[in-house]
Amino acid sequence: MQHVNLKPDDLNAENRRFAQQPLEQPVFLNSVPKSGSHLLRNIVRMFVPVEQQYDRDFIQYATLRDHLAAFDGPPSKLSWGHLFHSDISAIATCKARKILLVRDPYSWVLAKARFLLSEDFTGELDILRKAPISSGDLINLVIFGIHRTNPSLKDTYTHNAVAWLGTGIHLVRYEELVAAVRDLESEHAAQYFGELFGACGIERPDDWRERVAIGSDPARSGTARQNLNGDFSRLPSELDETQRQLVDYAAPGLRAILGYA
Repeated sequence: MQHVNLKPDDLNAENRRFAQQPLEQPVFLNSVPKSGSHLLRNIVRMFVPVEQQYDRDFIQYATLRDHLAAFDGPPSKLSWGHLFHSDISAIATCKARKILLVRDPYSWVLAKARFLLSEDFTGELDILRKAPISSGDLINLVIFGIHRTNPSLKDTYTHNAVAWLGTGIHLVRYEELVAAVRDLESEHAAQYFGELFGACGIERPDDWRERVAIGSDPARSGTARQNLNGDFSRLPSELDETQRQLVDYAAPGLRAILGYA
């Protein structure tokens, strides 16, 4: 298991500068790991009273039984995690509004590779950061996984994303979220965030742009790409054609079902 070494943020103090309306129904922000989870979480946190934020951990299948209080009430709570779809997961979250964040598998591969190379994350996969393996080797290990150590791209997306489709979740694509954040003054952004907040059961306030700008500030996210420590020079800026074909071979139909093709 990898361990994350990040400094705490100050969003709770920022949150209290604004008038907050209480959540009337639990909200769970689910995501594929390395898909911009902190970006989505920090934005939504700016619209929910701190007292209704369940911040003990990123909830995962292995720890779900320890965090069932996130879905109980009153009061209703905002929580977040990387939760497999399963019978227990479906039952635990059945009363919650569910948001599912995904990322284009092509760019996810590189995000996961950067995670493995980052000095901010330590664990049993440290050998990949220290060994002089090629970028091609590392990328293929991300795509196809490491037996009993690290799940493949297909397994990650199957259980964390695809299996949740068709269950009433609101799908958020990382790339579209980023585009809306970068164009906050546009009508498109107003519509985009109106739909996102509506899916969360949150009425969009007049000062929504200021709140989104604060929550989306990369300086407040230790996992933002520019805040990671490590040597990423061996990684390309995007996958080459062969590597894209490998993604399509490893998980045929995945990009299409998520709306990327």
